[in-house]
Amino acid sequence: MGLEAAEPGGGAGPVTVRRGLPDGAERRAAELYWNAFGRKLGPALNPPRKAVPFIAAHLHADRAVCALLDGQLVGLAGYQHGGRALTGGSARAVLRAYGHLRGLHRLLLLALFERHPAPGQLVMDGIAVHPDMRGRGVGSLLIEEVAAIAAEQGCREIRLDVIDTNPRARALYERRAFTAVRTERTPYLRRLLGFGAVTTMHRTVAGRRARKL
Repeated sequence: MGLEAAEPGGGAGPVTVRRGLPDGAERRAAELYWNAFGRKLGPALNPPRKAVPFIAAHLHADRAVCALLDGQLVGLAGYQHGGRALTGGSARAVLRAYGHLRGLHRLLLLALFERHPAPGQLVMDGIAVHPDMRGRGVGSLLIEEVAAIAAEQGCREIRLDVIDTNPRARALYERRAFTAVRTERTPYLRRLLGFGAVTTMHRTVAGRRARKL
C-alpha cells in the first residue's frame, strides 16, 4: 500500500525533529509505519485497508519521535519504555476489528513480535521514513533523539531487533553505534512471515541524565 497523504514538498527548509506525534498526524504516521513494516506485519494485520486504520487508532503519541519537513511528517521512530510503546491495541481491539475467528490467529502472530525491555533498557520499535526522504540522514536524526530520551530516562542501553531481510536498516544501526549481540534463527517462519532470522542489537547510552518522561 502506498502512502495516501501528500508527498513531501520541495521546500528548502531543514528537517526538524520533535518528540511526540503532532495532533492529526495519526493516519500519516500509520501509513509511514505500514510502508516500512507492512511486509513483516502483513500476515497479522492484512488487508492494508484494515491495518492502517487499526494502527492509526491505537498509536501512543507520547512514544514517538517525529521528523518534519515544512511541517509535514516524513519519518518517525517508536520506542518502548515504562510499559508503553508507539503501537498498541489490546486483544479485544484486535478481535473487534478482525472478528473472533480470524482475530485469534492474528493474536498468535502478533505475539511473535512482542519484545519487553530488561531493566535499564529502552526498546526502539523501528524507524519509518518516507521513501522520498531516505538517504538524507532522517534515520540518524531520529536515532539520536531516541538516544537522548534514553539518557534522560537513566537507561544504560537501547535495544532493537532487525530482521534478516532488512540489511539497509541493519547497516544504519551499525553506523549509529549499535552492535549485534545475538541472532535468533527461525527458518520455520520464513514462509509465513517472510523472514528467517532476527538479530538483537544494543547501543550503550552515554551521559545518562535521569528524568521522568
